[in-house]
Amino acid sequence: MDRRTFLWTVALMVLATGRSGQASTGNEDKTVQLPKPDRRGGMPLMQALDNRRSDRSFSSKDLDLQTLSDLLWAAWGVNRKNGKRTAPSANNRQEVTIYCALRRGCYRYNADRQRLELITEADLRAQTGLQGFVADAPLNLIYVADLNKASSEFYAGCDTGFIAQNVYLYCASRGLATVVRGWVDRERLAEDLGISEPLRVMLCQTVGWPAQ
Repeated sequence: MDRRTFLWTVALMVLATGRSGQASTGNEDKTVQLPKPDRRGGMPLMQALDNRRSDRSFSSKDLDLQTLSDLLWAAWGVNRKNGKRTAPSANNRQEVTIYCALRRGCYRYNADRQRLELITEADLRAQTGLQGFVADAPLNLIYVADLNKASSEFYAGCDTGFIAQNVYLYCASRGLATVVRGWVDRERLAEDLGISEPLRVMLCQTVGWPAQ
């Protein structure tokens, strides 16, 4: 068993047992604590910009937890003691939440605690877009805005774009493939996520290792 498989196995055991060590009843918070993000190193910015591109061919290989943690922190993590983030938001409303559709379920990213919180054990990857590659790619990010928190829907769209660009730059630096997508059945996906207005699906973004 390699290190990536071991880390995910441990995480899934935590999800299955809950804090008490007993079988989960569905009432406990089901979480995956992500490793501390590596905030050093990476590719120089100008080189990352030079490498930034959209790709639509992905390996089915899962992302390891460290890479996933670094990716989510780069996208929309807390980078200051005052709780502000790696991407801007109008009036610091922080109205966008990232959901992660993985083969093992769909999780909400909690930036304050750097962890994933299980939303559903269903594999929702195919529901995150109308293009065939989304169903088999290891990760589809779903950007959901709370329009009651947002300064306006316009700014919610802008703020989502800032986060998506952070993902692009991280992927360029890490050698990952990614593409941001608007072609998605938002109503169906919102229903699968168990959300309704004022929460709105804004965009989705596929991430994975490049296809060989």
